Amino acid sequence: MRAVFGLVLVIGMGLAGFAVYMAKGYFQQQQLALDHERAQAAAIVPTVDVFALKRTINYGEQLTKDDVQIIRYVEAALPEGVYRTEEELFPEGDEELRVVTRRMEPLEPVLASKVSDPGEVVGITSHLTRGMRAFAIRVDATSGVSGFLRPGDRVDVYWSGQAQDQRGNDITQLIETSIRIIAVDQSADSGVTEASIARTVTVEASPHQVAALAQAQSSGRLSLALVGAQDDSIVNDAIAVNQASLLGVTEQAPEIVEEERVCTIVNRRGADIIEIPVPCTN
Repeated sequence: MRAVFGLVLVIGMGLAGFAVYMAKGYFQQQQLALDHERAQAAAIVPTVDVFALKRTINYGEQLTKDDVQIIRYVEAALPEGVYRTEEELFPEGDEELRVVTRRMEPLEPVLASKVSDPGEVVGITSHLTRGMRAFAIRVDATSGVSGFLRPGDRVDVYWSGQAQDQRGNDITQLIETSIRIIAVDQSADSGVTEASIARTVTVEASPHQVAALAQAQSSGRLSLALVGAQDDSIVNDAIAVNQASLLGVTEQAPEIVEEERVCTIVNRRGADIIEIPVPCTN
């Protein structure tokens, strides 16, 4: 009897220990799952709904409701000018649509800087800053940087010609710096990637700069030099080069030769006039 009682006691203690072990393992698993959920919750970044494109849209195309979709975008990294509601993007419905002013790719958020106002006709005037004017410069493969110019690039403008005070020597001079290009030929699309030889480049300039460029273009030849995208340096020095300075030749003023003075005394003898040379006193 005692043996049976002892056996039951041992079995009971074993079952109790196993139950404690199982319960401990269960609690550990629950704690791990809870910690995992907490880690995932901490990793979740707040997002918001914004309108993005379904397809690639090129410059000049109208933006319709079928071209956009709603995506989730990280709120902390939200770019300026996004559209979050249909009323913001299409305030006039399908009657007056926006026009894309820069090439856009699929899943790219629609930004106010890349579309026109509802019903607005897109042209070169939409790219002009307030108070600025558009001026076209004639270029070729050499003066136009071999076709690598794009709308949005900045260029320095050099004038080559013959100045009146340079004794007939040609001179090249920097006349404008870091002027923004707004169109190449008849295209204002900055998304064009293929190089092409342009015939005209339209730049944004103030009225005073327009007058200077017009005078320079009519009196000589203009050449453009592309400015780097990250270059914010300012050129303060006047840059002018002629053939003499290019070759290191020092120009000398022409020697002035004084003519020999001749002094005379005039005597009249009847109808004859006789000039008699005499020394000059001063």
